[in-house]
Amino acid sequence: VQLQASGGGLVQAGGSLRLSCTASGLIFNNYVMGWFRQAPGKEREFVAAIKWSDHSTNYADLVKGRFTISRDNIQSTVYLQMNRLEPADTAVYYCAISIVLSNTPHAYNYWGQGTLVTVSS
Repeated sequence: VQLQASGGGLVQAGGSLRLSCTASGLIFNNYVMGWFRQAPGKEREFVAAIKWSDHSTNYADLVKGRFTISRDNIQSTVYLQMNRLEPADTAVYYCAISIVLSNTPHAYNYWGQGTLVTVSS
C-alpha cells in the first residue's frame, strides 16, 4: 500500500487549501483514511478521518466547522478541504490508513510522506 499526499503550501491566515491523498495497492474497501498533522516540537495529532464504506467521518474539535474530509471512490483519493486557516494550523499533514475509525495514530498502519502547510499571520 502506498499513499501519496499533495496540496500543501503557503497561505495567509483566513485562506484555504485542499490536500489530496491517493492510495494505491489497496485490495479491500472496508478501510478508513485519516489525516494527522505534526507541528515542530509537537506530537502528531489527529485532524479528520473518513470511513470508505459509509462516509462516516470524525473530526478533531480544533478543526470542526473549518475542515471537511471527503473521498473519491474511483480515484481512491481522500481530500481535506481546509478553510479559515490559522497560523496554529501550520504543520506537516500526513494521510494514513486504518481499518477502524479512530483518532489514534497507533490505529493507522500505512502512512504517506506528508505535505507541509504553512499559514502566515
